[in-house]
Amino acid sequence: MAWPTIEKAYTDCLAVLSATGPDDTLTESTLRESIHGEWGELHKAALETLKAISRVEQDDDGTLRLLTAAEYKELVSEPTIEPMRTIYEYGSIPGCHDHAVFAMIAWYEMVDLSWAETKANVCEWLRESGTWDRGGFEESSPETLVESKRHVYDAGYGWKQAGNEAKAVIDRHR
Repeated sequence: MAWPTIEKAYTDCLAVLSATGPDDTLTESTLRESIHGEWGELHKAALETLKAISRVEQDDDGTLRLLTAAEYKELVSEPTIEPMRTIYEYGSIPGCHDHAVFAMIAWYEMVDLSWAETKANVCEWLRESGTWDRGGFEESSPETLVESKRHVYDAGYGWKQAGNEAKAVIDRHR
């Protein structure tokens, strides 16, 4: 399947979803009727992916709604899947700081937060989770630490392996 064909399916769905006003009701059925061209399996897959990654919400009555950028940012700022949930909730401990910070940065990059948003979220997590107070860092501040890990964000490294390794250490010390 050619990439432009896949992109068109997403664009078709997003164009209708983003044009829907707050007082409008849009269901999957009306979305199918409203897209440019003929609804196909790629459109269905695009919509299911948008729902799976929480860009689109579907209410119990079938109403679809595209989350605003601010709503999505708020939603993904607190990880809810393992191993990220454990790291986020309990913070890191000496012995897994590098993996935990790596995983947090990679997580926020994966959910499409900007570098500035990622840095702010990770610094806030370092402070609020108690991670920074536990010590074990060479850097003088959370901002300096996170900035020294910018390569993780820029390279788009994955979060899962580092997250699993950090979670294993955290779980042993809980």
